[in-house]
Amino acid sequence: MLRLSALTVLVGVFSLGSAPARAADACDTLAATVIRATGASLAGRTGPVAVFRAQDAERMSLDCRAPARLTVASLDREPPPGYFILIGRAARALAGADAASAEVLALNLHQASLLAQAPRRGGIGPILMLCETGPRTDGLRDDLTVCRMAHRPGLSRIRRAG
Repeated sequence: MLRLSALTVLVGVFSLGSAPARAADACDTLAATVIRATGASLAGRTGPVAVFRAQDAERMSLDCRAPARLTVASLDREPPPGYFILIGRAARALAGADAASAEVLALNLHQASLLAQAPRRGGIGPILMLCETGPRTDGLRDDLTVCRMAHRPGLSRIRRAG
């Protein structure tokens, strides 16, 4: 029969109890990274979701649940260039993506969405993105352009030789 010492039990209890604290710290760190990269300011935080104020977007939010996702929304059907620059910077903060490449991807997905009148998906490097334009029926119904991005699962940040 296995006997656990009181110290072992306490270590187990405290390590389980601190998991939400570690997740909150990781979300705080990611939110701070987004703020530094985009120039946005924190508007509020509830659990794993942080909401930002950004000059070039109507809404910008970070959901820290795995995989972490960023949503950037605009009231414009054809947002100004600053919107796409913001998306590039946010992609760099979220997943280390090349900001210029992510900006171009967002612009291309947005244009494709306009033409197809349907959401369009794509990816570049460590980022997956979905952009959609047009009338919506969800919580972002007033926003005519919405781009969501997430870190591409399964990609290592370690470069391989060859």
